[in-house]
Amino acid sequence: MPLRPILHRFIVFAACVVSAACATVDSPALPMIVAHRGGAADYPENTLIAIEGALHNRADAIWLTVQLTRDGVPVLYRPADLSVNTDGRGAVADFDLAALERLNAGWNFAPHDASGAARQPYRDHPVRIPTLAAALRAIPPAVPVMLDMKALPAAPQAAAVARVLNEENAWPRVLIYSTDAAYQNAFAAYPQARLFESRDATRARLAAVALARTCEAAPPPGTWTAFEYARKMELVETFTLGEARSAVTAKLWTPEAIRCFRTSGNTPIVAIGVENADDYRAAACLGVTAVLADSPRNMRAIGANTALPLQCPSDTR
Repeated sequence: MPLRPILHRFIVFAACVVSAACATVDSPALPMIVAHRGGAADYPENTLIAIEGALHNRADAIWLTVQLTRDGVPVLYRPADLSVNTDGRGAVADFDLAALERLNAGWNFAPHDASGAARQPYRDHPVRIPTLAAALRAIPPAVPVMLDMKALPAAPQAAAVARVLNEENAWPRVLIYSTDAAYQNAFAAYPQARLFESRDATRARLAAVALARTCEAAPPPGTWTAFEYARKMELVETFTLGEARSAVTAKLWTPEAIRCFRTSGNTPIVAIGVENADDYRAAACLGVTAVLADSPRNMRAIGANTALPLQCPSDTR
């Protein structure tokens, strides 16, 4: 991708994150690329090496997952148990930072080589669980950061994250997300916090569009929203004498849904889990603001090979 479009994409996205000025800039046709957990498919997730790789692969923003240590330090880690990614075991909240820093965050990372065989290169080259402060210092100030809050209770973690954002002067470049609505309440104490709409509200509106063909109250202009591009869900129908369940893979971001979310003005939309060229082109035709992807390396190539102007079905706008 030529340098000028890259710079244009970056400037537009940074302006959109910092000032919610998405509706007042000449947005490019292609969605921005957000590196999920720093790029979980390319490097050990939520590590400084993943962040470095995402920046090298020209991700437009970095999405990181935050938990709180026993001694109150926000660190980057996602699973409920340390054994999923590291050579340790137990919850992040059970360990002080000093103990966590001795673990290898790349212990179980196993990319496939050209032959398809899995390998574990970081067992001999350990990488550490970083603090949120270290991650913010590793990311250039102009690069937007999206923080996904994991673990409960929400209030102590929100307070600890707020302290770090104050110390690093990082509030203007950070957006805060969580699947748990408790974080909406916890961050309400910080007027400078910029939050995604609650996932419950986003899901309810998407469901209303898909199932009832109605548009619930749209979010205020400039409010960021995020939901999976394709989501495995269970549809539950309740009867007097019981219930029936159907497993479905739902694609709820439709042209009707996009129009509903933007009824009151521009609403930046992140489509979660876009990993291939077909889905990227479809997301672009829908007009989403950004896609959340595990491999910035692959998405950089997909973006470079996506021809403009896009050839979109007539019913996607």
